[in-house]
Amino acid sequence: MSAFHWPARVYYEDTDAGGVVYYANYLRFLERARTEWFRSRGHHQLELAADPGVLFAVAEVNVRYRRPARLDDLLVTSCEAAREGAASVIFSQQIRRGSEDGELLAEATVRVVCVNAGDFRPRRLPPKILEDLLDGR
Repeated sequence: MSAFHWPARVYYEDTDAGGVVYYANYLRFLERARTEWFRSRGHHQLELAADPGVLFAVAEVNVRYRRPARLDDLLVTSCEAAREGAASVIFSQQIRRGSEDGELLAEATVRVVCVNAGDFRPRRLPPKILEDLLDGR
């Protein structure tokens, strides 16, 4: 399965007083890349909440910070998904400077669970999302 890549720029609001991306803000870049991964496959969060009535919640995150991202850097965040059980997906993600092959700044493993939009109980992944995971689009 090939990775999805999403570019972003580091803005002043992303950084600390030293012009370095604040550690918690890496989670924003990871989240946005996962959202764009879904969007690239025709899945929009509001539409999924309405029909088939599902939301996705982060259950676990493990981030390894390797190098600092700085103000004005161009970042490329990758996203690869794999099914884990009936109701969850594991995303392997990397944030690199400049390009898909650029300097590795951070890498993460994120477990996302599918939940019912009404009561937030775990729910099986919808067939269309499973299909996208299995065929690697």
